[in-house]
Amino acid sequence: MPSQHDAGRALGIAAGFVADAVLGDPRRGHPVAGFGSAAAALERTTYADSRTAGALHTGALLTALAVAGVTAERWAARRGVVSTAAVTAVATYVALGGTSLSSVGSQMSGLLEGGDSDGARGLLPSLCGRDPAALDAEGLARAAAESIAENTSDAHVAPLVWAALAGVPGVLVYRGANTLDAMIGNRSPRYARFGWAAARCDDVLNLLPARVTGLLTVGCAPLIGGSSGAALTAWRRDARRHPSPNAGVAEASFAGALGVRLGGPTQYAHQLEIRPTLGDGPAPRVADLRRAVRLSQAVQIAAGVLAVVGVSAAGRTGRRSGPRPSAARCRLRRPRPCRGGAGGSRRR
Repeated sequence: MPSQHDAGRALGIAAGFVADAVLGDPRRGHPVAGFGSAAAALERTTYADSRTAGALHTGALLTALAVAGVTAERWAARRGVVSTAAVTAVATYVALGGTSLSSVGSQMSGLLEGGDSDGARGLLPSLCGRDPAALDAEGLARAAAESIAENTSDAHVAPLVWAALAGVPGVLVYRGANTLDAMIGNRSPRYARFGWAAARCDDVLNLLPARVTGLLTVGCAPLIGGSSGAALTAWRRDARRHPSPNAGVAEASFAGALGVRLGGPTQYAHQLEIRPTLGDGPAPRVADLRRAVRLSQAVQIAAGVLAVVGVSAAGRTGRRSGPRPSAARCRLRRPRPCRGGAGGSRRR
């Protein structure tokens, strides 16, 4: 049986996953938005056009989240399984964004199917930071598919991985780093140096989750009529060519699973990037965007199950493989007096 702490963590992750599936992101008062506001306020004091200033800014904010997470988890641990589950559930729910991602992707598909390109352009900033004015319907479908692939990892798989590995402090620090990367990690003139630390921290924290996303995408590809082999081939062949060490894994494996080609010229507000192509096949159409949403949902469910099962299994393994006293230590230990006469058993 897993320890009480592991049981509470597993229950909390499951509850947080279900809460996100049922409720989606809070429409008002989202804690991540509150963190972003606090980070922006702090930036007015800490900003300087240097990597050192950016590292101090990022380090201060993530340290505060780590301290808050450790404090909350220790408080809950002293009160038992239910408290640990509740605190873990809240942190996990706050960090997850998979349901909202799928909802926006479905809305984008509906707008493009109805020929409402203007509406789709208005919705695109909810998915990514590209310049929607520069995109036609095909470009919008490609941008949405790429964003769904990347954010399946960033907004859903990664929080679950860190909740499983490091509990409340892990998931809070991850979500804080990912939020800072979105705020200041871009390569705009203002943040080229100040945002460097946030971007690198996000890269490091996403190394494992991105590859978990790749594996789950390979496994889930047949569920949307795709090929696991093609997903694996595209990942191994194309991911390293992407400028991001992590987004390339998610986007390439999605491209292979969907049988489409992602990448190419990518217009952001501050610059045009010529991205390498990922996968084989035609550019994604609206029907492919629908399939990308379904693939994302399948990967999200698989990641939730993996996180809960992984924590439970690790707890069982830890109890069974815990250190046992050696024979020499047993011989040296002074026996306590028996209670109940010479025939009584020795109590240790």
